[in-house]
Amino acid sequence: VRWMLPLAYFWMGSFGVLLSVVFVSDLARWAFLAVHAPLAAVDLSELARAQALAIVVVGAALVAWAVRTARGRAQVERVQVAIPGLGTDMVGLTIAQISDIHIGETLRRPFLEQTVAQVNALDADIVAITGDLVDGYVRELEDEVAPLGELKARLGVFFVTGNHEYYWDGPAWEGHVRALGVTVLHNEHKVLRRGQDAIALGGVTDLHGGDFAADHDSRPDLAFAGAPTGIPRVLLAHQPKSAEAASRAGVALQLSGHTHGGQIYPFNLFVRLQQPAVAGLKRLYGIWVYTHRGTGFWGPAMRLGPTPEIALLELVRG
Repeated sequence: VRWMLPLAYFWMGSFGVLLSVVFVSDLARWAFLAVHAPLAAVDLSELARAQALAIVVVGAALVAWAVRTARGRAQVERVQVAIPGLGTDMVGLTIAQISDIHIGETLRRPFLEQTVAQVNALDADIVAITGDLVDGYVRELEDEVAPLGELKARLGVFFVTGNHEYYWDGPAWEGHVRALGVTVLHNEHKVLRRGQDAIALGGVTDLHGGDFAADHDSRPDLAFAGAPTGIPRVLLAHQPKSAEAASRAGVALQLSGHTHGGQIYPFNLFVRLQQPAVAGLKRLYGIWVYTHRGTGFWGPAMRLGPTPEIALLELVRG
């Protein structure tokens, strides 16, 4: 019965794509009739057959493209972020961010191995994993996520939980990720130094973590408790809408994911109803927020529009 879930997801994704194609083709048909109907007789049955054929051909091509894109190599997005008060020795600091990999029923160990190899090739100072790493319990996926322990960065590899970790026992996943040698930031921070300068890198649990486990409320204020004053603060928070609380905690840059960039057009249009940002670098509540499009996918093994991503952020002086 395990094949039924991927099949259901495929149907869901295909339906979304075909619905968009039907909508666009209807607009094209109405425009055609508006222009031609007053001038000459139009064979409506012939027009309907042409429209149906176009829907099948274009829809099938887009579904095939979406499947190929979802399972392809992630695109490296290189972004500079201007940080006020950044020390001279911190200028040029790089953070490789991966997010929303969703290792589970569909994406397995080979996909994570490919992702780890891509990230390590970037030779970043910091690697940040901003949640939704898995869809399954530790006992089911411990071998599948083992390559995570091969990630390398000069100043460390850091992880925060996403909402999907909590569907499969978030506290257990925090413990397992720590066992792989990755630093879990559970409403806490680390002071990272390079030369004579430093930043405070903080991380919070997912916004809904407290609904699933005690002591898992998302607390940016607690994350930076005791942090040195006068150095920039960077926060890892799975959902972009953590930015409002992050701004009150004095954060200069927040790295998030969760949205998948919408994953399949036109669903990206609806993400804006739930999150203040869909993808890319944006100013929210007076701070910079980078919203990652996701390295993997959830649900349908498709990506139409937003491609899979590995972000490489470079900090520069603001």
